[in-house]
Amino acid sequence: MQTNHKPASWAAVVSVGVGTFALVTTEFLPIGLLPEIARDLGITEGTAGLMVTIPGVAAAVAAPAVVALAGGVDRRRVLYALLLLLVASNIVVASATHVVPLLIGRVLLGIAIGGFWSIGGSLGPRLREGPDGARASSIILSGVSLGTVAGLPAGALIGSLLGWRLVFVASAVLGLLVVAAIVAFVPPVAPQPGAGIRGVPMVLRSAAVRAGLIAGVFVFAGHFAAYTYITPFLNDALEADGATLSAVLLAFGGAGFLGNLAGGFAARYAVRPTAAAAPALLSAAVAVMLLVAGHAIGTVAAVIVWGFAFGAIPVATQTYLFTAAPDRLESVAAAFVSVSQASIGAGALLGGIMVDRSGEPSALGLGAGAALIGAAVLAGLGRSRTAAPAPVPGGPA
Repeated sequence: MQTNHKPASWAAVVSVGVGTFALVTTEFLPIGLLPEIARDLGITEGTAGLMVTIPGVAAAVAAPAVVALAGGVDRRRVLYALLLLLVASNIVVASATHVVPLLIGRVLLGIAIGGFWSIGGSLGPRLREGPDGARASSIILSGVSLGTVAGLPAGALIGSLLGWRLVFVASAVLGLLVVAAIVAFVPPVAPQPGAGIRGVPMVLRSAAVRAGLIAGVFVFAGHFAAYTYITPFLNDALEADGATLSAVLLAFGGAGFLGNLAGGFAARYAVRPTAAAAPALLSAAVAVMLLVAGHAIGTVAAVIVWGFAFGAIPVATQTYLFTAAPDRLESVAAAFVSVSQASIGAGALLGGIMVDRSGEPSALGLGAGAALIGAAVLAGLGRSRTAAPAPVPGGPA
């Protein structure tokens, strides 16, 4: 099997990045559609929030499992098999008339996300060795950041125009297009020596990796406890119509795009401070939203800052972890995906419980506090435990 001595084309890198974007966007599409889905299926918004919880839990289990089961299989083939699971998931969800098939479809999505992010997220330095490795990683990981912030506004906008079911049909079509692109552009990729589930205990010996993963638990759980219920919160706080709400959520997504660019750039020069500052800013923005609820300008400004802050978090955090374990990229990616996805699921679940009992503001308060703890962990435990920031290495170990 070819091991990419000749660099792959940038089209191959972009194809993997778009695949990551498609999966992560689909994970968060329901956030902007919870009221519509709940009404259509006759369930509470907290129950509808399981559409975010379930993929997170499934992805947490799938991340190490897929890496282990993939063994010596060409990573390109693994990627497009996982994308076909995305297509199947969306078809099941779009046709669901009851909560059980709805959630089964989301389990399939979680498996696809966990495997694709673990394997695809570590391919940048494999596809473009040498100095281009860091840039390739940034492009691929930008799919995570952009998908995280784009899922909500995309779902809200398309859902308001066409209905929530056609949102998932559109995602299935995107998945098929990405499969075609990966088949066309990505060359065969052999597994990295030392990769897989057996490498995870090795990366956990690093104090910097442990600090990054502990921080990730608080940051991702906190963000998604709040973010999952931002739509009903804004409905109450702004008393806005659907078009206005979609515009606010699009502003959130646009700010997230800028945050992704800023976070990737800053992490090249000050990786730990960047990884710590982003969740601290997120915490402050959510706290401000609670304080100014009912004041349109202040609420919208806080939403934009929140989007910017979270846009920077995935790329900054994973760059931090890659710098701490440069010779175990696939293993550290599997550990990060497992932790972050479990935290997403836990955060969305806790947020749903709090919303059903005390309303949306309680979920946002939980999110602000947890994100601040995560920032403190990186600022404290991460101090002096990583090497000086360096580009992600350019070749297999």
